[in-house]
Amino acid sequence: MEWETVIGLEIHAQLATRSKIFSGASTAYGADPNTQACNVDLGLPGVLPVLNREAVVMAGRFGLAIGAGVERRSVFARKNYFYPDLPKGYQISQYELPIVGRGQVTIDLEDDGTKVIGVTRAHLEEDAGKSLHEDFHGMSGIDLNRAGTPLLEIVSEPDMRSPKEAIAYMRKIHTLVRYLGICDGNMQEGSFRCDANVSVRPKGQAAFGTRAELKNLNSFRFVERALRFEVERQIDLLEGGGKVLQETRLYDPERGETRPMRGKEEANDYRYFPDPDLLPVEIDDDFVAALETSLPELPDAKRQRFMEQYGLGRYDASLLTANRATADYYEALLAAGGGDPKLAANWVAGDLSGALNRDGIDIAQSPVDAGLLGGLLARIADNTISGKIAKQVFEAMWRGEGDADAIIEARGLKQITDSGAIEKIVDDVIANNPGQVEQFRAGKEKLMGFFVGQVMKATQGKANPKQVNELLRKRLS
Repeated sequence: MEWETVIGLEIHAQLATRSKIFSGASTAYGADPNTQACNVDLGLPGVLPVLNREAVVMAGRFGLAIGAGVERRSVFARKNYFYPDLPKGYQISQYELPIVGRGQVTIDLEDDGTKVIGVTRAHLEEDAGKSLHEDFHGMSGIDLNRAGTPLLEIVSEPDMRSPKEAIAYMRKIHTLVRYLGICDGNMQEGSFRCDANVSVRPKGQAAFGTRAELKNLNSFRFVERALRFEVERQIDLLEGGGKVLQETRLYDPERGETRPMRGKEEANDYRYFPDPDLLPVEIDDDFVAALETSLPELPDAKRQRFMEQYGLGRYDASLLTANRATADYYEALLAAGGGDPKLAANWVAGDLSGALNRDGIDIAQSPVDAGLLGGLLARIADNTISGKIAKQVFEAMWRGEGDADAIIEARGLKQITDSGAIEKIVDDVIANNPGQVEQFRAGKEKLMGFFVGQVMKATQGKANPKQVNELLRKRLS
């Protein structure tokens, strides 16, 4: 039997506010346990929550970015459940009336096509604390620093039909929240994580199969692996005559498998009701108009502009606009004299990205800023140095040895463009390799690379490659 996979994601984006959603406690990451949890976060008697306006602003910006707008009236509810790191015994969330309604995002598929994924809703809620199970000798520790941190839970429609589509959607949301400046997207710190609802059904069947929910997946790699395992598990179970249980499961990255955690709760299990301590959130037209003017150029629009304005292909434009900081760097590079847009794109996506990945730093921390790289590309454009020599200069710039001109001068790296000097070396190479000359003239064209290499070796890589090729062809013919 052919099976169809059905996937929906619930993404939790931690909003980049300085204080928590209902208290003035700090949201800074990395503090000692339980040093950033105030009376409100601890759920002590007599305290009252006060809504953080900035969290509403950030949720509204996301709603506008996915075409959903901002709901003029939304209500906070109490989601009741008992867990050690939830001191109040309930979580303040939104249920029937969320702040963001239906929207959509478009993802890119591997065959160069696109697909629209529906967003059911996005709602504000507070995060719970964190249970720590290591180094406590059979006990668990509770850190409530994270309790009350503002989250935007983004719930998709079950529109994805493969793990790859799910990853493409997750990456798109990751890019979007970072462009909007509402979430830093740091998955290692738990700022961006997701739950996945997975089911399978016979191909052609309209009804959905029984789904399992995979909880707290915090890397793109783990999400894809967990989804692949769970799809195969469900298919094997059904083909063996078994039945898929509706349950919550955890992914074990060491074993590469999912395992049961608990039976899956339904909404009525949480006994939602409007929070009596919080008034409904009512938003007027002026508030929405201010949000609209604050929106940056969004990823899809920026990619399209890069293609039209700079003549880039879809692949290059996608790489450069996947991260707002990279897109800004690229445009600053062109403004600093980066020259040919395609050459600049190759350097940003190639040598620069490679060096950043090697050293594990962000582009904002690059020791070679857009102005320095622009100076290097200008020396390639005016034939002062070759592309090969430029790589040496770039590494020296990365180590802080100065700008391109200073390094070229200090190391004597200027390209040889004197045709007379190059002609002499070409003639020497041809004279010293009669066997290869005979083979080339007999039709072994691949030997051109050998001759070019010999000339470049003799000039220590300083000869202009275009001139070398032209002179060799002229002499060898």
